[in-house]
Amino acid sequence: MYSAGFLAEIGQIERFPDEASLASYAGLSWRRSQSGGSERQLTPRTHNGDQYLRYYLVEAANSIRVHDPVFAKYYDKKYGEVPKYQHRRACIMTARKLVRVIYKLLSDHELYVPAKVV
Repeated sequence: MYSAGFLAEIGQIERFPDEASLASYAGLSWRRSQSGGSERQLTPRTHNGDQYLRYYLVEAANSIRVHDPVFAKYYDKKYGEVPKYQHRRACIMTARKLVRVIYKLLSDHELYVPAKVV
């Protein structure tokens, strides 16, 4: 269901020049906040973008992390990095990783082959 919704929302992958523009379209990007030479570390996520696409990506990433050890390891890493909002942040970051994977697969017309667990 998530893949059908994802494909319905983005249309053709050729519309996007890179994965960052696809993530921005989905609303999985962060504002830059800087003054002079310093840049703020805690920046809010933008609330622009396609809310349905964002929903499909975040829910799919949360589901994938249960079944794929690569995504589970990434989720656990991001979960442990911050003291507040761990699950929310880890899900958003995992969805951002999923965007990179999906963009690469759709651009190259390939299927996803998970890493073998030894």
